[in-house]
Amino acid sequence: MKVQMLPTTISENGRATAQQHLCCLVVDDKVAIDAGSLAMSATEIQRKQVRDVILTHAHLDHIAGLPIFIDDLFATLETPIRIYALPEVINSLETHVFNWVLYPRVSELKNSYGNVVTYQSIEVESKIKVSHLEFTAINVNHKVPSVGFVFSDGNTKMALSGDTSQMERFWEFVNQEKNLKALFIECAFPNELSDLAEASHHLTPSKLELELKKFSQPDCQIFVINLKPMYREKICSEITTLNIPNLNVLEVGKVYHF
Repeated sequence: MKVQMLPTTISENGRATAQQHLCCLVVDDKVAIDAGSLAMSATEIQRKQVRDVILTHAHLDHIAGLPIFIDDLFATLETPIRIYALPEVINSLETHVFNWVLYPRVSELKNSYGNVVTYQSIEVESKIKVSHLEFTAINVNHKVPSVGFVFSDGNTKMALSGDTSQMERFWEFVNQEKNLKALFIECAFPNELSDLAEASHHLTPSKLELELKKFSQPDCQIFVINLKPMYREKICSEITTLNIPNLNVLEVGKVYHF
């Protein structure tokens, strides 16, 4: 599998930076996990191929690019954009985003080929087919209804936490999966903002260290994602001092092959 975290943040020179304000992980140029920067940073190949978007939760940094991505492609979509999410997340999108106030309700609109958007509800811990991949959603510990995923193309298997604080069921589920090639896990705040992390249900490097002690696959590569950009350097420094084997910060924009 091929995985890329799409760039989100532009420097004063007009270049993409390592900072990550928004979250969108694209798999094999076909499936988007979250859609924070999907409209802004997708390649031309991704724009042509991504028709499946699976969401961890409804916070803005994870869905911001979705309305614009649909808008950009509206007239040319021969098949609809398929949005997979918890029922609560779908309800949030319809109530707070696609509500004819913030943005048109695209689920009610058609182009010359038919519908431009369809929804499919996710049931936790049930496998679903998303394009050529198989996904299983697992509950995580965030401020709103949220899931992480185990996903596979039939040969390679990976896991992703999404935004979360301390977890139990996620680790129980993931540890039953054999031969994970990669784990993507959040770490939003530095240790000095532990109280804020706790209040907003995020991890710090110290909390991340405790979480990874629950993970029983020592050969799996671990990538840290969703670092708050204002604290990126501090978080990276604190992660380095953990000295955990196979633990690295995911490079935004880099294409990883597994």
